[in-house]
Amino acid sequence: MPEDIISTYAVKRLRILDESGIVDDALMPAVTESDIRRMYELMVLARTFDERALALQREGRLGTYPPIMGQEAAQVGSAFALHPTDWVIPSFREMAVHFTLGYPIHLMLQYWGGDERGQRTPDNLNILPICVSVGTHIPHAVGVAMAAKYRRDPVAVVAYFGDGATSKGEFHEGFNMAGLFRLPVVFICQNNQWAISIPVQGQTASATLAQKAFAYGFEGVQVDGNDVFAVYRAASEALDKARSGGGPTFIECLTYRMADHTTSDDASRYRSPEEVASWRGKDPILRLERFMASRGLMSDEYARDVKQRAADTIDEAVRAEEAAPPPTAADMFDHACATLGQRQSAQRKEL
Repeated sequence: MPEDIISTYAVKRLRILDESGIVDDALMPAVTESDIRRMYELMVLARTFDERALALQREGRLGTYPPIMGQEAAQVGSAFALHPTDWVIPSFREMAVHFTLGYPIHLMLQYWGGDERGQRTPDNLNILPICVSVGTHIPHAVGVAMAAKYRRDPVAVVAYFGDGATSKGEFHEGFNMAGLFRLPVVFICQNNQWAISIPVQGQTASATLAQKAFAYGFEGVQVDGNDVFAVYRAASEALDKARSGGGPTFIECLTYRMADHTTSDDASRYRSPEEVASWRGKDPILRLERFMASRGLMSDEYARDVKQRAADTIDEAVRAEEAAPPPTAADMFDHACATLGQRQSAQRKEL
């Protein structure tokens, strides 16, 4: 019986900026010096927020918190490529994405402090509420993309998730529909090597996560997730393709969660100190600092100023969050329905 090859695929891997701060200028995206400084300042802001949130949680001033330390380049690089009209469907570890898009920091603190008012996204931002249930928001992103295609809106939809979500049924259902209808959605996986205590090798036999896209009829690419320039270029190209009707793309960002999964976790029980140390040497912020120093964009004074401004910004957000008056019972009616019925109006008036 003759055998024919009916399909082949190849996974591309993109890296522009290495650990020593050297870039491949032939691959460098079109970014200005101002863009590079802004990327750096956003990454430092996210790291500063992370450190402060961890301290606040230990003091009992926040609830359980999921650190993003080590994943700043994957988030800032991708969010930097978004247009204001694009839509973002986040999981629970995208604080740097929110801040890049202008989400008020005090609202993020409210959310992690247990106050749902922190998820009342300002009207000028197309960001859906945080989704803690792993992977269940991927079909939501597909639904938003379906609506955009139906309305012929020239926008892209981005869904963020971790490597653990690729083992969930919603991942495969969402990918299948996105590929079938060629929807304007970009799936960004922050492969931080661990789904809580399960390593990637314990989740899948695939050589990459990116290759899973080919089974559903669209492209999957892998990028160095600690390289802000590679992430920005890959995201820009995928978003442009989505907006112009070219269909979905899956971007796997290879990165690392340098802290615990959440403040209720102890990663030292399942990760070796050697592994963590090796990834700390690939820190995305240090990598960008080395590049900026080589191009005359970094000085000790500038670095200190960026860190101080970030600290001041977070301090101001903490004060604003803790000064907010407590919610009232009547607030539950304000965001539940577009129009209240007679019974609900009477209940609200009574409260």
